[in-house]
Amino acid sequence: MTTEINVDSLLPPEMARKAEAVGVAKAQGRAHYLFLLAVLAGAFIAMGAVFATVVFSGGITVSTAAGVKAYSAGLPYGVTRLLGGVVFSLGLILVIIGGAELFTGNVLIVMAWASRKVTTGGLLRNWGIVYLGNFVGALLSAVLVFLSGQHLGGSGTVGLTALNIARAKVELDFLPAVASGILCNALVCMAVWLTFSARTTVDKILAIVFPISAFVAAGFEHCIANMFFVPVGLMIKDFAGPEFWSLIGKGAGDYASLTWGAFLVKNLLPVTLGNVIGGGLLVAAVYWLIYLWKPAQR
Repeated sequence: MTTEINVDSLLPPEMARKAEAVGVAKAQGRAHYLFLLAVLAGAFIAMGAVFATVVFSGGITVSTAAGVKAYSAGLPYGVTRLLGGVVFSLGLILVIIGGAELFTGNVLIVMAWASRKVTTGGLLRNWGIVYLGNFVGALLSAVLVFLSGQHLGGSGTVGLTALNIARAKVELDFLPAVASGILCNALVCMAVWLTFSARTTVDKILAIVFPISAFVAAGFEHCIANMFFVPVGLMIKDFAGPEFWSLIGKGAGDYASLTWGAFLVKNLLPVTLGNVIGGGLLVAAVYWLIYLWKPAQR
């Protein structure tokens, strides 16, 4: 007797049913289990952000003339953004392959909620626990990265890049931050959605890389990544020694707009809102309407 083995990838209707089942399982997860997996996910995304920061630093060259340091463009902007996006994909690869709970990906639980297989309380419970765990994981990673002295790398270009990234994020206006968050998580949730079709680890990695590279290259805003990018910039601003500021020829006063209050109110709040809209409406709700909605039974 032989058993037929289907090696083809899952088709969208099957992906929708799988996404629904995964959403139910996530909503029913034990709190401590979800929290620990969320801490891991925050750390994983932070590692992708560390990788990307180093690569973005390749867009800056340092020249010294008459004892004065000058920073100028290195690699072309688009090339730097593309490379940074590719390496940032490490974060979601670790989450999906390694197993962890990521708030932005869990926005897809909306599919199970729309099917009434998950209650509103269950949905919000998962999001709340996972969001907090992601924050803890990303923040702890930022502390370790700062303590490692990584910001001194490349004659201070890594730290300068981290500061510039963080400052740009907190200086966003509310509406652009929301719109950027919408576009970002539409791509992140599409990456997660595509992994539901995969049957092998290689399939999953390939499904992740292009959507994630696209959102990073375009400069869209991801709330969990920002839980690393902005705090590490704040730590450099507040605690970096004279050696670092001497290396980059700047001072903490050049980053006066970079504060914890600006991070929480001007970036994290609107970006989180945008991420929920982008993943929940543009991906989860649309695919639910196409493949899972049964109007005759409602």
